[in-house]
Amino acid sequence: MRRRLTALAVAAVLAAVPAAPSAGAAPAQAAPAPAGPGEGPWSAEGAQLVDASGDPVRMTGVNWFGSETETYAPHGLWARNLEDMVAQMAGLGFNTIRLPYSNEALDPGAEPTGIDFNLNPDLEGLTGLEIIDRVVEEADAHGMRVVLDRHRPAADSQSPLWYTPERPESEWIDDWTMLAERYAGDPTVIGADLHNEPHSTADGQGACWGCGDPERDWRLAAERAGDAILEANPDWLVIVEGVDCVPGTPAPECGWWGGNLSGTREHPVRLSDPGKLVYSAHEYATSVAHQDWFDDPAFPDNMPGLWDAFFGHIEHERTAPLLLGEFGTTLQDPRDRVWLGELMSYLGEGPTGIDFTYWSWNPNSGDTGGILRDDWTTVDQDKYAYLEPYLLPPGGGA
Repeated sequence: MRRRLTALAVAAVLAAVPAAPSAGAAPAQAAPAPAGPGEGPWSAEGAQLVDASGDPVRMTGVNWFGSETETYAPHGLWARNLEDMVAQMAGLGFNTIRLPYSNEALDPGAEPTGIDFNLNPDLEGLTGLEIIDRVVEEADAHGMRVVLDRHRPAADSQSPLWYTPERPESEWIDDWTMLAERYAGDPTVIGADLHNEPHSTADGQGACWGCGDPERDWRLAAERAGDAILEANPDWLVIVEGVDCVPGTPAPECGWWGGNLSGTREHPVRLSDPGKLVYSAHEYATSVAHQDWFDDPAFPDNMPGLWDAFFGHIEHERTAPLLLGEFGTTLQDPRDRVWLGELMSYLGEGPTGIDFTYWSWNPNSGDTGGILRDDWTTVDQDKYAYLEPYLLPPGGGA
């Protein structure tokens, strides 16, 4: 699905790994009385998302991937009924689905596969786009919200830039405006995550932040697409991920793909409606890739400062709301247990905490596993215990 990169030049060899929480233990206090997603379109007031009444709301969700792959449909529909799956997400307390897709899945000739039509008879004959419609309908029925994530241009692989020779920027923007118009007036779909994990490349032709090159500067491309979306649907949130490397900033130069927003101080995203801007970062543990900061003798005390430098300053300085759009781990390494507990505490409790969507619902994410186990039904209670105190359950619905 993702993947990644550059370790930082942080000196140190791990002298001792701090004690991890016991298996299944929730590493934080229980949250106060939760507030579900509010009514109407969402907007930003400083770092806080608010609903149409001005009440604070927060995404505490999960990623359900598959529509970005060659199946053109969320995974697991070979084992479960779609309605049952969404009902389980809502029942566990997730209030938002981040739904990846590829532009290829929107093509008229893209035929969804990997679906047991005995379990999902209402999906037979639907296009990839119509299956997204069905996920949105079920999310609405359970009071959930949906973020659409343009995960990749084509189904075969992730791209460092928001376009490829086969899938130009014009198609990227046209598809976004089509989706914005399609779901206009539907408060279930709250926003557009413009492109998943823009990142640099060894040949210097990948994404940059603030470099000024219109073919590489992700910040400028996000403004072009974001304004086109808002013209088509002024209710949507425009979600802009970071890159991996931003030279010359106080943060370490490189981090996870999509996870470095240190360039926003000098080069902020400028939308026609600033109240619709949400920044987004990704953050992972050792099961995805090794990073030098996991070997720092100060671990895990070094992590909050690192998170502040990469993305947390946006929330702390009330620049805009921040969504941690992907984070996850198999929990196999003891450091990953410490990392996840520290990260959830960093995100905070209640409706004023940092928004998040965990990666992933799917057990077939090779480097993180999922909330579900391999039978696509049983919940990984060990993993869920870290998240549950921070979840704000869906509001309204059936």
